[in-house]
Amino acid sequence: MSPNHIRAAGVAAALLLLAAPYALNSFSITLMNYIGVYALVAIGLALLTGVSGIVSFGQAAFVGIAAYATAWATAVNDYSPWIGLLLAIALTCSIAAFLGLVTLKLQGHFLSLSTLAWGLAIAFLFGNIDGLGHFNGIANIPPIAIGPFELLSGTQIYYLIWVIVIAALVLAYNLLDSRVGRAMRTLRGGNLLVESLGVDAFRIKLAVFVIAALLAAISGWLYAHLGRFVSPTPFEAKMGIEYLMMAMIGGSGSPIGAVVGAALITLLKDYVQDILPLIAGGASGQLEIVAFSFLFILFLQNARNGIVPYVTRFLPKSAEAPPAPATPLPRRQQPAPGTPLLEVQDAEKRFQGLIAVNKVNFEIRAGEIVGLIGPNGAGKSTMFNLITGALRATSGQIRFAGLDVTRSAQREASRAGIARTFQHVKLRPRMSVLDNVALGAYQRTGASFLSSALRLDRAEEASARYEAWQQLERVGLADKAFEQAGNLALGQQRVLEIARALASDPVLLVLDEPAAGLRRQEKIALAELLRSLRAQHLTILLVEHDMELVMNLVDRIVVMDFGTKICEGLPADVRNDPRVQEAYLGGVS
Repeated sequence: MSPNHIRAAGVAAALLLLAAPYALNSFSITLMNYIGVYALVAIGLALLTGVSGIVSFGQAAFVGIAAYATAWATAVNDYSPWIGLLLAIALTCSIAAFLGLVTLKLQGHFLSLSTLAWGLAIAFLFGNIDGLGHFNGIANIPPIAIGPFELLSGTQIYYLIWVIVIAALVLAYNLLDSRVGRAMRTLRGGNLLVESLGVDAFRIKLAVFVIAALLAAISGWLYAHLGRFVSPTPFEAKMGIEYLMMAMIGGSGSPIGAVVGAALITLLKDYVQDILPLIAGGASGQLEIVAFSFLFILFLQNARNGIVPYVTRFLPKSAEAPPAPATPLPRRQQPAPGTPLLEVQDAEKRFQGLIAVNKVNFEIRAGEIVGLIGPNGAGKSTMFNLITGALRATSGQIRFAGLDVTRSAQREASRAGIARTFQHVKLRPRMSVLDNVALGAYQRTGASFLSSALRLDRAEEASARYEAWQQLERVGLADKAFEQAGNLALGQQRVLEIARALASDPVLLVLDEPAAGLRRQEKIALAELLRSLRAQHLTILLVEHDMELVMNLVDRIVVMDFGTKICEGLPADVRNDPRVQEAYLGGVS
């Protein structure tokens, strides 16, 4: 859709929301209110689960914490609902931060199960803490008041709910269209990719987790003052699963899809509750979950990524314009050609009884291309990972630009100026080519979550996107800038990884088998690209199996076999070395 179409759709939706109280009956307005309340939780889950890949079944517990906090503050202690809002947000986000610190280092289904566990525990506490009404709940919660006006009826609170929902949507989309939004979308690619870009993966996960809890807290506050009564039942694990269904069915990773999903589930739930008693009589309550499960499976079969992404596939795509020239991002001071840049001294890496790298020594000087070669199992990949910080050496020392990086984390090595590619291409396939390259500029920018959400980062974002465009022009992929990265051929994807690495303005570019799987013409183009980078005084370490490419490209070669360095020198000298011919070339001269 073009920007004009998007704006027109937004204006039309806003007008419909504005006119709804004048066209709908009171019951429909009540449904709309609850759709808005649920949508806030689903928007948080769209960011947390759909975008960042963290599946949480515990959001209903956060809604409950906020609802009980404001109920306790207002109905029990006679404070203003706005004091209740501050208490709800502070308490919910504090508990979320603590739970995130404890659980977010878990991976895969262990993390999801942990959210289910603490969700069940928190819901159980609501009915067993003195002062919260036990399982009878808290009644007589006062309405929200804006000045002298109390929002007593559903029509009166309607506008407050939907203004908050619209604000949450705007902030969510602002966040996704930023450096931190790109980092969030990269979390699905695993920590290895994220950390290689200089991103603190755990910090990003924790921030998104707390943001989702914040939206749940506002939802809980609205829920308490809308219904004027809270009890444990609406905050149990079953509701947590429904919130997740809203986010997934509406559109995985789509904030507006979360609103659509909240509306669909709420309306379907109401419809099923009306229809099932006519079919099943007294057993309708037990069959409700069966009906929902069937509908959920039906949606997954026909619109696996959600309704909104499914529908947008059929809408016209707008033409994208190249980014306008912008203020250049800060650049590193590159070392003078010929000066020592990387020094590996007696590097050793042990995996229990296996010595993968055994007392290896070599040096890389600024402005040269060095090849690291050897047969399969020689220890090249392990050495590569020691240099980039993906692994830490058991002993020895690795110095880069005068800094000891032997035990530095991968993101610290990246921030020091070491950029890498991967043997098996790691891109975000559903992100555009331009956004994939802009990821490389993450560490050269500094906008926070707050400034991104408030759109205070526009000048910096323009600079990052223009930098990404320049790198695409540099590697010959500018014409593909707005295509999805997953649509590119393998050779183009490998070049795209190089462009992403170049966007970080590296001092040392470390390439892991960049020619693997490429056709001859693609290898020739790759070699020309690397020669042009060397001509610009960029230092390159190349781990590669293609001997023709290596011999015709690099300045020096380091050869490894069985974890040790067996030879180092000029390509011609290495080619004629008997040890290399025996170990790597099969004894053929």
